[in-house]
Amino acid sequence: MRSRQLPVGRPSRLTIAALAALSCTGHVLYPAWLAYASRGRRPATPPDPPSWPALTVLVPAYKEAGCIEAKVRDVLANGYAGPLEVMVVADGDPETAERAEQAGATVVSAPERLGKAQAVNLGFSKVTTPVVVLSDANNVLSPGALAALVRHLEDPSVGAVAGSKVEDDGRGEDLYWRFESWLKAREWALGSTIGLVGELAAIRTDAWEPIPSDIAIDDLWVALDLAARGYRVAYEPEALAHEPPLPSVRGQWERRTRNVAGGLHVFARRRGQLGPGGGLAAVEIWGHRLGRYTVVPLSHLALLAVALRRLRRSRLAQLFVAGHVVGVVTLARDASPGDASPGGAPSVPTRIAQVLAKGVFLDAVALGGLARYARGDRPTRWATHRR
Repeated sequence: MRSRQLPVGRPSRLTIAALAALSCTGHVLYPAWLAYASRGRRPATPPDPPSWPALTVLVPAYKEAGCIEAKVRDVLANGYAGPLEVMVVADGDPETAERAEQAGATVVSAPERLGKAQAVNLGFSKVTTPVVVLSDANNVLSPGALAALVRHLEDPSVGAVAGSKVEDDGRGEDLYWRFESWLKAREWALGSTIGLVGELAAIRTDAWEPIPSDIAIDDLWVALDLAARGYRVAYEPEALAHEPPLPSVRGQWERRTRNVAGGLHVFARRRGQLGPGGGLAAVEIWGHRLGRYTVVPLSHLALLAVALRRLRRSRLAQLFVAGHVVGVVTLARDASPGDASPGGAPSVPTRIAQVLAKGVFLDAVALGGLARYARGDRPTRWATHRR
């Protein structure tokens, strides 16, 4: 009996199914596994410590003269009951340093710009308190956020605590950060998360190790370094950092592709944690980040190519391509200068269009970040606008 052979160049159903599964890994399969693995687990809210430890809120600030005074006031008004110091690292920026000092912060200066990771290193070298909270200069903290973070560090196995970033541009960015917060909550329910965010994170000072000079993504490096040394990273959903959205899709593209390229460099440097010996952290690395940076977008691109070839004879392919068209059109609309989303809650069709646009954008960002990493474009200092 002669075996039936597929036409040369035509992918089999098994190949298509495999591509579909791989393209869904980061945003469907990994979350589904997390939901199953963490079912019934709810981390207890830690109690207040017997006495609140002295705390330094460390704020790296470059070209932040317009917002640094408000930042210092916001931190001091957060309601932390223990001794509190705000330390601003103004590297190569005398104007920001002067404004921060006028607002009541301790200022650490450097004669030239260091980049965020090395500015954090410089700040830690001056810290005398047992706990440090990292926070960006342009965000606003939810009331009680500092105390909510510090409570977790009463457990000596916890080396750091991740807060939650909130950013809403009216065009679907809030959906992304809600998804990220959900992932971190489920990972923490399993025992630890890698989702540390530089916008708001508490770190045990005696667990700190300096960040290498070639690392741009400081929060990811710190989370993996702590995990490698046996510490857990907790997540606190009540500690919110409200971040103003970037004003343009182009700005988001630059930041996200830079983060992907920098993140890939972190994973290359810490490749020993990517295999079975990495334990839970390895699973979270692949599911939460690395898969979404590599396997997912490449599989998605291949699946789109297959769908385009089958467009005339497959209704499923037509729907798949149509979803991408809606996503691209929504992205193009959002990128138009002066175009703003209407006020009020978005309608269901608008939300669907935003989800499709965000999916297309994130896969494109991953591919762009891969290209940047391949050509060695992973700067530790990047162009910023004065705020």
